[in-house]
Amino acid sequence: MLVGLLLTGHALLPNRIGRLGSLLETFLPWLGVAVPALLVPALLRRSAAALVALVLPGGAWLGLFGAGLLPAERADGDVTVVQHNVGDTNPDPAGTAAALRRIRPDLIGMQELTPAALPAYAAVLDPVYPYRSVHGTVALWSRHPLLDDRPVWLRPAGFDPNWNRGLRATVRLPGGDAAVYVAHLPSVRLGLPDGFGSAPRDESIRLLARALAAERQDTVILLGDLNSTVHDRGLAPVRELLPSAGPALPFSWPAALPVARIDQVMSRSATVTGLWTLPATGSDHLPVAARLRH
Repeated sequence: MLVGLLLTGHALLPNRIGRLGSLLETFLPWLGVAVPALLVPALLRRSAAALVALVLPGGAWLGLFGAGLLPAERADGDVTVVQHNVGDTNPDPAGTAAALRRIRPDLIGMQELTPAALPAYAAVLDPVYPYRSVHGTVALWSRHPLLDDRPVWLRPAGFDPNWNRGLRATVRLPGGDAAVYVAHLPSVRLGLPDGFGSAPRDESIRLLARALAAERQDTVILLGDLNSTVHDRGLAPVRELLPSAGPALPFSWPAALPVARIDQVMSRSATVTGLWTLPATGSDHLPVAARLRH
């Protein structure tokens, strides 16, 4: 019953002390592990009451995350995008670029793109994606014309003046123009005295939400390493403006043993109809691909 209540009422958990609410919501899908774990002793004890009680957490988990279990690669849509934090220590940028190009997406959003690695990515992607925007350590490659592009201010107070992790471009997609944002928000830290240390990330989320609220294009697509899951209440200001975000599954980080998806594809006036991860590259994140109906 407690597991079911946490799944259905996680938003009621206070966030004032150590941001426990955000911490729970980051790993919310993992509460589902309790269902089979509790099923075994219920069966061993032949407890009908326990079996009935397990319907609540099992049903709640399926309601929240069941859509992520369905195959997504062949979802209906007219735009395919890839979001990838490529890693600033990636030993094989050319191989990573080739892996992203393999599924023939319309748009590729990147984070942690270093100046030293840019030529390797450009050599692989530019022949197929002739339109490119790079600002700071974020980049967008597109099959379709970019009508304009500019940096987006996401820097929290006190961060290095060279910290530049946001861009916005108007892309002439076949279904009409769309404003495409690429963002990389600050990391979170778990420890004392702050608990789930998400204050800089949350400040950056508010700055991103302010830019999105002022956006005049009807269709908006966000590709980002947001260091936040879709259920984390810290992301609520952005989620309210970009309601289509696809399922919470699959996970994308860390690549070696993914425990959460902090890489997001979100949209307004376009629907994320399917989302899946791609095989690991030289990064500590898995690439995330999505289909959108525009």
